Amino acid sequence: MIKELNINHKQVNIQYPKTDIKELPVVILHAYNKEEGRVVFEKCEKLHCPNFILVSISNLDWNKEMTPWFAHKLNQHDEDFLGKADEYIEELTTEIIPKIEDYMKKELQKDINYYAIAGYSLGGLFAVYATYKTDIFKKVASASGSFWFPNFVEYIKENRMKSKVQSMYFSLGNKESKVRNQVLATVEEHTKAIENIYHSQGIETIYEENEGNHFHEADLRMAKGIKWILEEE
Repeated sequence: MIKELNINHKQVNIQYPKTDIKELPVVILHAYNKEEGRVVFEKCEKLHCPNFILVSISNLDWNKEMTPWFAHKLNQHDEDFLGKADEYIEELTTEIIPKIEDYMKKELQKDINYYAIAGYSLGGLFAVYATYKTDIFKKVASASGSFWFPNFVEYIKENRMKSKVQSMYFSLGNKESKVRNQVLATVEEHTKAIENIYHSQGIETIYEENEGNHFHEADLRMAKGIKWILEEE
């Protein structure tokens, strides 16, 4: 079952299972396009995930809204990362999520057990960063997260989350760090360091390695991460 909404010029797709269960967890996924959410939800069903509601949000300015601060582009064909995640988090928490909640209660007649946040690539970076700016997320799934992003490991070491996160999933492809770009090549080292930091803080964490480069089976990787956080209590 799927419902398409337009909130603040964002494409918001709400996908939910056929179940009489009244209270369900909600996973917010920031996606490249609206089809990504549909495919990820289908993969989750094939993996026999516990019942949950997936809210996929697309039509994003990826380099602007998913990045925590300014960083220079990686090569001449890219664009700079504008670092406006704080502004988007304000929009997400004060405007988008309240409208989603209103729809769920009035139209779906569902209550929210808890919120989780998930994302791939820069969306995976954003998923972790958001926990430092809002207290609403209980679980995080970051698949092939862009933890090569400059100074992000240092940020984690120097700051504390606002969210009381219980579990965090991290994954990478085994070829993602084997690239010529020296910034991108740090992604495996940084992802493992971040996972270790959170594990040392008492959060349930896992680091999973997948076959392939950054673009291989992205939807399945994301679904695997969602499955893990939903099952982890």
